Amino acid sequence: MNEPTFSPPFGQADLTNCERELIHLAGSIQPHGVLLVADATDLRVLLASENVGQLLGTPHHRVLDQGLATLGGNLAERVRAIADELSPDELTAFRCDVGAADSCRAFEGMAHLGQSGTIVIELEAAPSEGGSLDFASQALLATSVRRFSEALNITALADAVVLSVRELTGYDRVMVYRFDDDGHGEIIAEAREPRLESLLGQRYPATDIPQRARGLYLRNRVRVLADAGYTPSAVLPRVLPDTGEEFDMSMCHLRSMSPLHIQYLKNMGVTATLVVSLVREGRLWGLIACHHYSARHIHYTERAAVDLLAEVVATRIAAIENYVRTQVDVLVRSLELRLIEATSTEGDWRLALVRNPRTLLQPLEATGAALFHEGELLTVGDVPSTSELRSLADWVGSEIRQGFFSCVSVERANPQLESLTPVACGVLAIELSSSGQDFLMWFRREQSASITWAGDPTKPVVGNDPLTLSPRRSFAAWSEIVRGCAAPWSKADIALARAIGTTLRDVILQTQAVRLLIAQHQADRFRSAVETSQEPVLVSDAQGRVLFPSAAFAALFRTPPPPIRVLDDLADMFVDPAHVRQVLDVLRTERDSWRGEWCLKAGEGQLVALGIRADAIPGPGGTVLGYIIILTDLTDTKRTQAARRHLEQSLSEAGRAGIGRDPAMPIRREPDEVVGAILANASVAAMELTDTAAAGPVATLIEELEASATRAAAIYGKLRAFTRGN
Repeated sequence: MNEPTFSPPFGQADLTNCERELIHLAGSIQPHGVLLVADATDLRVLLASENVGQLLGTPHHRVLDQGLATLGGNLAERVRAIADELSPDELTAFRCDVGAADSCRAFEGMAHLGQSGTIVIELEAAPSEGGSLDFASQALLATSVRRFSEALNITALADAVVLSVRELTGYDRVMVYRFDDDGHGEIIAEAREPRLESLLGQRYPATDIPQRARGLYLRNRVRVLADAGYTPSAVLPRVLPDTGEEFDMSMCHLRSMSPLHIQYLKNMGVTATLVVSLVREGRLWGLIACHHYSARHIHYTERAAVDLLAEVVATRIAAIENYVRTQVDVLVRSLELRLIEATSTEGDWRLALVRNPRTLLQPLEATGAALFHEGELLTVGDVPSTSELRSLADWVGSEIRQGFFSCVSVERANPQLESLTPVACGVLAIELSSSGQDFLMWFRREQSASITWAGDPTKPVVGNDPLTLSPRRSFAAWSEIVRGCAAPWSKADIALARAIGTTLRDVILQTQAVRLLIAQHQADRFRSAVETSQEPVLVSDAQGRVLFPSAAFAALFRTPPPPIRVLDDLADMFVDPAHVRQVLDVLRTERDSWRGEWCLKAGEGQLVALGIRADAIPGPGGTVLGYIIILTDLTDTKRTQAARRHLEQSLSEAGRAGIGRDPAMPIRREPDEVVGAILANASVAAMELTDTAAAGPVATLIEELEASATRAAAIYGKLRAFTRGN
């Protein structure tokens, strides 16, 4: 029986177990602020940081088990005023005064709902001047949002981000840090003081940011370290008196950072940091990381402004990364036309696929390709020998999942195929049928790549105690030569390969249907391929007698569909049977292809929108051999359209409503400029997202986009409200 994995308490981890350090149970805070945990019902203080006497003027022992009002000022009143809007996953900002009448001081507060019916309150001394979103900051925010919206690729966007954030916050170095699929991070943009050495292009191993820390970055998206040399202020008692639970500090802005992380920063020479999460589709895409080489603290308005910008950046990342879908659509449509034409004129689409190697290889930056279809093998470019390709196909057939397979190192994945490395080191394969023997594969040659790491990630530094591991002290650029690998397949490559595979499967389906009509004696062989296709399809003879529907057609219905003997039987299955009959009549008489939408009565009161592709199959001498109807479920497409309409309505309503209509506000000069830029950015992103071929993921992205734009506007609204002094 396996023993449970040990999770070291906060501050007791080393490099062998830091992945499991309980950093959310820190039990202490950075001392530039005060933390109070109060009962949500009566605002009685249950926990408090030890420095409460130093910053608030009331000794720690006199604060515990007393109401917030004991601290003086209007703290209790302000907390009661915002109590109903508090959330466990969002920090709410407020201003308050604390202390006796003759010694009252102004504070900025952050509050959220804690565990077991508590309210967590964090207080920092308010700035003597500033602390409001002045006109200059508003203008910079609006300019930044517009600048982000104009970026056409990730590099340009990241460059704009570091410039804007550095101008807004004043940190010595600002970086955009992007994670790859293995969790390693790379600095893809940097703005810095000229005296500092550049870190641009350096990579950091996944172990530098433990998984538990990554999880907290998703929850608490803005983290500040004011001074790496701080002495923590303990939160006492350590457990909640009513439940005995340890105090969960996941959402605490002032939470102490792991001593390992502090040492890591000191080894880099960094004293203060600001880190903001970039979240894409619920995952940590990257970070905006700010470093300062002396102590530095920023107040709520600056933190919230950077948080707002991060939301806008995440929206723009979604639009840029999905723009490739539009390009995929164009390439695939062109390929489909060529294949259909070749099938009609030459009787074989495969020749058109391999006739021009450049059009097949260049879009995926491949050096070779191979088509395995119906026992035949066609190749283009640089490829292994026929026997090696057959062995590769057998192995890929056993490894492929959901119709797709990729690797960047065949020899590492299967040492028996090591001989393929020089010409087919990287493999991207798409399954073309359910037989497990038909594939289209692209290959990439081996390349020797030099990767620059920020210090040797494989060599932790040994401290004075030989048995104690500590974070590495050397961050000098360290290059690793990677051999036996090809250039990795990007998301764009994979999306294009999948789209080409879908087109080829459709073409194959049509070709096999034609063969059914031309050669009845081969019906059994091709019938299985058509019936088991993933696309719903109906094939009829020239008289309209339905030879068979595919299994996927029956799967469209919630209840077993009625039998279909002739094409006209289809009509009563749809909402508008008269229109269906009219289309079928035109198809039979004019023999023109028809494309459109029908609404299927799927049973149990369910309606399903279907894209229809109806074609007459021409025979010799102007005759018609039969008809083929391919149906495509448009549920995801309709969802995308609905999400787009809902977003446009939300943006329109938000634009009409505006934010900050109070003419008494001191920052009235351009009250809607930032909101307008946020809404414009969301609208542009929505247009770019919906100009894609794949509807399902896009609907989710638009819904995420709306939520992100709404959160950005809400952050800005809080900033404006905060500036007015609540």
